[in-house]
Amino acid sequence: MRNPLAVRASSLEGEDIPREIYGFRPYLLAISASWASAMYGYDSAFIGGTLSLPSFQRTYGLDTASDSAKANLSSNIVSTFQGGAFFGCASSFLVAERFGRRPTLILAAIIFSIGAALQMIGRLDCLYVGRALTGWGVGSSAMILPIYVSECSPALIRGRLVGTFEVMLQAALVCGFWVNYGVNKNISPEGNMQWHVPVAVQFVPAGLLVIFMIPMIESPRWLVSKGKLQDARKNLSWVRNLPQDHAYIDREMSMIEVAIENEMSSTGQRGNWRQIFSELFQPGVRGRIVLSCGLVSFQNFTGINAINYYSPTIFKSIGFTGTSVGLLATGIFGIVKMAATMLYAAFLVDKLGRRPLLLIGGVGSGIAMFYLAGYSKVSGSFEHIPPMDAGAKTAVAMVYIYALFYGMSWNGIPWLFTSEIIPNRVRTLGMAFCICVQWVTQFIVVYSLPHMVIG
Repeated sequence: MRNPLAVRASSLEGEDIPREIYGFRPYLLAISASWASAMYGYDSAFIGGTLSLPSFQRTYGLDTASDSAKANLSSNIVSTFQGGAFFGCASSFLVAERFGRRPTLILAAIIFSIGAALQMIGRLDCLYVGRALTGWGVGSSAMILPIYVSECSPALIRGRLVGTFEVMLQAALVCGFWVNYGVNKNISPEGNMQWHVPVAVQFVPAGLLVIFMIPMIESPRWLVSKGKLQDARKNLSWVRNLPQDHAYIDREMSMIEVAIENEMSSTGQRGNWRQIFSELFQPGVRGRIVLSCGLVSFQNFTGINAINYYSPTIFKSIGFTGTSVGLLATGIFGIVKMAATMLYAAFLVDKLGRRPLLLIGGVGSGIAMFYLAGYSKVSGSFEHIPPMDAGAKTAVAMVYIYALFYGMSWNGIPWLFTSEIIPNRVRTLGMAFCICVQWVTQFIVVYSLPHMVIG
């Protein structure tokens, strides 16, 4: 039997679609909300380079610490972010369902900003708390951002608008790499200004997220789920650039109401999240959740966050001596990965499909990582700085080859695939669960790597 909702969806998107709904407003909404992904991208990139700045090392005693103490301190500084992100993600589902998507994003930016301010103080305990709070802000916003944009977007351009998340993330990540290179080249390491600048730049995406989201609308779908039909119609009318009494608005409102009622009838009473959580482990859903968790876990185990967070250490082991040289190589890595991600989003994902790209990217990035591991073992590069011979130059090339294959495949597909296979009725909580698993596996990687290097 054909789903009547699918018939209505086909009618809505296949007939009499006003051109006005594809105007600037949905793009403005997507860009405004995607400053949250810029928070994530910048924070993923800047901390590794900042750890290598002479002024930061002096302030926190990294310059005089033993190898084991330095590894322990570095892993703690980096991984407190992932710990905070886990709890932020876990809590954001309840906050977003109770108070709405828009307030959740604004609250995340405020918490992120408080964390950034604490990191400026120059005390280790404040740095830990600050890193945890910025992680909390990123964890909560990264989960709700794609849901918010998806709920507000016209179906025909929904993928493009949700893809703004990845574009902003990669742009901010490149910015984070190059900010460290710039301050190392142009600001004296004698004072604290050198490491204060990259830490302070965190306020930029957080501040812009608050500024853009304060006048922005709440999700019409969330408003319908709370019985606020008139507010939902008003917001839908704004983002579609149509009068509230337009026939298209009537049809889309009707679709949203039917979808919400179907979800309520399949998961129990309104707002019964315990019932929804139990459904994640029922046959037909359980396998999809396991597959989604596996994808986001293996995304981290490809080694991407080892390079994102500790890239200067990685390049030093290959033979790049000097802080500036390592940071320059890191900046180029960010550009290559961003270019590959743009290639994936613009040309590959819809033409080649998800599974072929994952296989191609996995093979290519796997070969690059195996070479790096073999080179480090044979050359003993983690015990002493090797000469810049043919083997070292090939290792450098493999880092960029890894960035190319990873950027065109595993960088974005796990999130896209997960959002596509989890059923609508449990998608919000299902995504939250999978992203929590992602933060746990990311914590394992970033906490373990410094100890692996000295081991």
